[in-house]
Amino acid sequence: MTDPISTLSPDTVARLLADTSPYISCDDCFARLDEYAERRARDPHHDDAAMAAHLRGCGACAEEADALLELLHTDAH
Repeated sequence: MTDPISTLSPDTVARLLADTSPYISCDDCFARLDEYAERRARDPHHDDAAMAAHLRGCGACAEEADALLELLHTDAH
């Protein structure tokens, strides 16, 4: 039998163990994502603790945020 723990990548383990407080759900994150990405595109030092915590722990939302930021940077140039 395969040990399921040994099949997890270090990135997956880090995301599972990440401190996600203050907590927001994926739905809340998605609702705030456009504004968050636009602010980050204008100011890379923009800080939103709840969004940052959620994006550290949620690969799907982090992927959406990265794609949106990349799109915004591409449009700016």
